[in-house]
Amino acid sequence: MVESEKSKDMEEGLKPFYQRAIEAEISSGHIKLVLLQKNAANEELSKNVNEIQSKLEQAKAEQTSEREKALKEVQKLAAENAKLQYRISHLVRALKEADCKLET
Repeated sequence: MVESEKSKDMEEGLKPFYQRAIEAEISSGHIKLVLLQKNAANEELSKNVNEIQSKLEQAKAEQTSEREKALKEVQKLAAENAKLQYRISHLVRALKEADCKLET
């Protein structure tokens, strides 16, 4: 066999390997693309999760603030109610004393 024939035979024998190498490179490129897309999606998802967590923390802080305000208001109203109850009991006693004085 001549050198050029050996070279052609070798090229023909290596064609399937070259083809598989090209397919592997293409497949590798697809995998890289998919991974990049997933990474971008994960980053977006992570950003959204962080944003939601921030909003949740803000809502919890607002809820705590509102709860504290409501508790202070309830305490204020309870104190006012106690004062009014005290005044009512004195007024009722004074009314009874006045009724007793009128009866005698």
